[in-house]
Amino acid sequence: MADVEALPKEMMAIGIAAPGGPDALVPMRRPLPIPGDDEVLIRVAAAGVNRPDVLQRQGKYPPPPGASDIPGLEVSGTIVAAGRSSDMLVGQRVCALLAGGGYAQYAVAPAGQCLPVPADYDMVEAAALPETLFTVWTNLFERAYAVGGDTVLVHGGTSGIGTMAIRLCNLFDVKVIVTCGSDEKCAQAKGWGADEAINYRTQDYVEQVQRITGGQGVQAVLDMVGGDYVPRNLECLAEDGRHVSIAVLGGAKASIFIPTIMQKRLTLTGSTLRARSVGFKSLVADELVRNVWPFVDEAKLRPAMDQRFALADAAKAHARMDAGEHFGKIVLVV
Repeated sequence: MADVEALPKEMMAIGIAAPGGPDALVPMRRPLPIPGDDEVLIRVAAAGVNRPDVLQRQGKYPPPPGASDIPGLEVSGTIVAAGRSSDMLVGQRVCALLAGGGYAQYAVAPAGQCLPVPADYDMVEAAALPETLFTVWTNLFERAYAVGGDTVLVHGGTSGIGTMAIRLCNLFDVKVIVTCGSDEKCAQAKGWGADEAINYRTQDYVEQVQRITGGQGVQAVLDMVGGDYVPRNLECLAEDGRHVSIAVLGGAKASIFIPTIMQKRLTLTGSTLRARSVGFKSLVADELVRNVWPFVDEAKLRPAMDQRFALADAAKAHARMDAGEHFGKIVLVV
């Protein structure tokens, strides 16, 4: 293992004192994590804040077995130590997808889930890439098979997921329609690159999708709402359309009309990412390096950035997310 003995024995991290609101997040001292054979230790520059972190803070989304109880699913930083099979990575600037542990000065990541950060790429922006990039790629471009020339509907157009979906659709010639909760957010989404933005509070998004597509519908829907959105989403789909569920913020149950699925030959699928195996996530990372990372190297793919907070101010960052006024990613800077 690279010289872990030269590193501090403890670090500052953000723990969850008890399930609750943002004030449940408190700075505390934790032992320095030690990387295993196929893992690396990252000196964290920044950590992305994501909706699953909020759910974990509320006691609704515990970390998977074996994962750190420290919240945080993505970081950027420099590899300062590694297991025996990953020593050659020490010194590299990376961003990484984690199952937990990101809200800290140091974090352990599987080597296969690390992506190289170009020399001129902002490390705070790099921290905002992995979670949304892995999520959108696996669900919209793999499970929903979105390809150039398709039109897709993405809910939550100004969220981290929504803004990343817009950018990837722009890069891969996919027309993207998003929904947002205000005219201001619709304008932000269109300014970011959405082809169309629908204010779901003042407009019937099903009617608007049919209008925009000339009655044909969309080839895919990326849904993080669930509940009564699901049957309405199915009305938005074209024949042979694909519906992908990635969260259930609006409800875990839906009532659907099965003949619609049969008549239009629809596919309903979904996934969660955090509990997937290291092997699966490493394969996704390889796909991203081949298909997406050239755009990162050329600075053509950057995340939408909202606000930056110091690591010790994680509670303020979560209050910002809870308020729902953010555009793009909230990031903690170490």
